[in-house]
Parts: sequence; C-alpha cells; structure tokens
Amino acid sequence: MNINATLVAQFVVFGILMWFTLKYVWPPITKALDERAQKIADGLAAADKAKAELANANQQVQQQLAASRDETSKLLADAERRAQAIIDEAKKKASEEGEKIVAAARAEADQQVVQAREALREQVATLAVKGAEQILQREVNASVHADLLNRLKTEL
Repeated sequence: MNINATLVAQFVVFGILMWFTLKYVWPPITKALDERAQKIADGLAAADKAKAELANANQQVQQQLAASRDETSKLLADAERRAQAIIDEAKKKASEEGEKIVAAARAEADQQVVQAREALREQVATLAVKGAEQILQREVNASVHADLLNRLKTEL
C-alpha cells in the first residue's frame, strides 16, 4: 500500500469524523454546557438576590426592634409617671385624712376639756357651798343663792 493513499484516506476519514462530530455530537454538548452555565448564573443571581433580601429583612427587623424598644421604654416611663402620680395622690389623700383625724381629735379634746372644766366648776361650786355652810354653820340654799352660785361658776 501506498503511504500517500493511506494518508489521504486517513484525512478523508478524519474529515468525515470531524464533520460528523461538529454536526451531531458537538451541538448537544455545547447546548448542555450553555444550559449548565445558565443554571449556574441563575443560581448565583438568585443567591445574590436572596442575600440582598436577607440583608433588607435584617435591617427591617432591627428597625422594628428599635421601634419596639422605644415604644416599650415610652410605655414604661408612662407607667412610672402614672405610678408616681398615684403614689402622690395617695400621699395627699392620706395627709388630708390624717389632718381630718387630727382636727377631729383636737375638737374632741377641746370638747372634753370644756366638759372637764364644767364638771370641775360644778365640783368647786359644790365644795364652796359646803365650805360656806361649815363656815357659817347653817345651810345655804342653792335655789335661793342661785345667782350667787352662777357668778361664782363664771369666775372659776
């Protein structure tokens, strides 16, 4: 066999194999590679989008947490103010009630002092009459000397 004919036959077979590969084998392979590359690109884009959404969601959560903290602190401050106002009102009412009780006790004490003075005047008047009876050695009539006894009571 001739080496040139073999080379030419090999070139022809190689050309046919190349044409067959380029026509029927290569397009599905490139199509599969392109599809795979597109899927990878879509996956990376989706991952970037999800990462951005996650960052946005985290930022919104932080804002909501800050807002709820502010609201909670406002509510606590308001509750403390209300509690202090209630305590102050209770102290004021207790003070007023205490003043009323002290005033009532003073009034009652004054009344008892007046009653005690009246009772003491009566006793002093009775003792004065008895003393006068003993000094005069005769009976002093209270109804006859009522005017005198009343003056004596008022002087005491």
